[in-house]
Amino acid sequence: MSIMVFDLLDPRIKSVLSSRGIKQPTEPQKRAIAPIMSGKNVLLIAPTGLGKTEAALLPIFHSFIKMRESNVYQREDKGLYILYITPLRALNRDMLRRTFEMGRELDISIAVRHGDTPNSERMNQTRHPPDMLITTPETLQILFIGKRLRKHLGSVRWVVVDEVHELAYDERGAQLAVALERLYELTKERGHGFQRIGLSATVGVPEEVARFLGGLEDNGVFRDVKILEVDVTKHIDIQVELPRVEDNDYSLAERFSMEPASFASLRRCKELAGTHVSTLIFINTRDGAEILASRFHQWSNDISIGVHHGSLSKIARVEAENDFKNGRIHSLICTSSLELGIDVGNTDFVIQYNSPRQVTRLVQRVGRSGHRVGKISRGVVITTNPEDLAESMVIARRAMAGELEFFSVRQNPLSVLTNQIISIVLQYGHIDGEKVYSIVRRAYPFHSLTWRVFQNILQELKSHHTIWVDEKNGSGIVLAKRMSSRKYFLDNISMIPDEKTYHVVDIGSRRKIGTLDESFVLNYGYEGADFILRGKTWTIIKREDDEILVAPAEEIGTVPSWIGEDIP
Repeated sequence: MSIMVFDLLDPRIKSVLSSRGIKQPTEPQKRAIAPIMSGKNVLLIAPTGLGKTEAALLPIFHSFIKMRESNVYQREDKGLYILYITPLRALNRDMLRRTFEMGRELDISIAVRHGDTPNSERMNQTRHPPDMLITTPETLQILFIGKRLRKHLGSVRWVVVDEVHELAYDERGAQLAVALERLYELTKERGHGFQRIGLSATVGVPEEVARFLGGLEDNGVFRDVKILEVDVTKHIDIQVELPRVEDNDYSLAERFSMEPASFASLRRCKELAGTHVSTLIFINTRDGAEILASRFHQWSNDISIGVHHGSLSKIARVEAENDFKNGRIHSLICTSSLELGIDVGNTDFVIQYNSPRQVTRLVQRVGRSGHRVGKISRGVVITTNPEDLAESMVIARRAMAGELEFFSVRQNPLSVLTNQIISIVLQYGHIDGEKVYSIVRRAYPFHSLTWRVFQNILQELKSHHTIWVDEKNGSGIVLAKRMSSRKYFLDNISMIPDEKTYHVVDIGSRRKIGTLDESFVLNYGYEGADFILRGKTWTIIKREDDEILVAPAEEIGTVPSWIGEDIP
């Protein structure tokens, strides 16, 4: 059976696989290649490291190659054919690196587009669209309001949503769900639709995510989505420890201003990391990551450890990823920034410091170890008190049993509805209100939206002069854009909470280290103040507009706090 699955693929794809030493498909590939090749919408759930991406892209590449050789392709204007959506720009960068060379060998052009993409590259994509575009939900929104880019979207035949669990349950997911229906509208106008593939390592209730991915037909019936699930519990081993305080811990704890129990946990992390080649140490918050990293560096200047979280600069994050991947550091303290599938090379062990609070989160994190076919993902939860121990033991037991939490897709988030009405009006210039309503209601998060609520939002937008709402007597409602529509949409395109931030820059090297939230800077950001970032202490030398110039320091500094630090 395994040989037959690869035999379904175009010989050129088989040749590319063979040149990479890939002879046998993994379990997810065995299950997914044929259904995807047959055109089915698929939600594929499988542990990290088993080739989910290839399970989706190999049959898509096969189908694209066959389509490219058909009369249909020769007759139509060339546009985008494959859309690959991830929740993070870092995942986009990683995905481009993983797929670009294979695409080149198959004569499939692949590009990435997000907030960091240079203008020259964007212009080139507009003039000469790639066959496959890797992007984020927010950038997809912008593609709809550009005339030429919108035309290119009409060619899309396949959409892959990677780490779909990360998007399904919040406002970003609701925005994406509507975007998929808007995309369907564009492709339907060209006489075809598109196939939907969702990828995830951890989903508590697959049926809910399948409804999110598939949406509804115009008649209100849910689209079929085939759920393919590889049992994660066969590939995972989790232990829980409450380290015992030893005699030497008391003096060292006092030296580092820590509780003895906390230092005992720190010591145990160091012991475990020392017995493995590469260890990811997960902690729930960015300030927690900074505290842990700074304590390790205080303990030993030559300790082989790095830190990685979302408030560090892109340069600092990429450097940490590469240092870990290439063995220059053997341990990396991280938050959810490395929870998803960013490639950091072989990881043979995972430590979770304190309870992860969620079963799904623990499975996702421990799944980063043993990141190769046939390997067991191994990890340990290091706790600091009996309450944390009890909670962690329950979570670990449920993780081993595959008892993940149920998360429901949020219904009718009005901030997203407002955003999408304006965006659709910008896309069309003017459009019938009932058509907008029908597009939005095909998205699962809005399938129960009533006409009355929709009308109330229209009146609210009208009162704020955001769009024109022309109520024709007996002939429905016509919506049209205003001068202010575009600015409002672009100012509110992101569903991620925003706060003014300051860039932290090393005054000596001029390298960006990370960012600090305005609330922290207003309280602690005076010249001469010491604070911790990237696990090291810095002194503020000068503040310039939105930059804070700093120099390395020796003293223990204040630990920053950032917006969005709440844990479950």
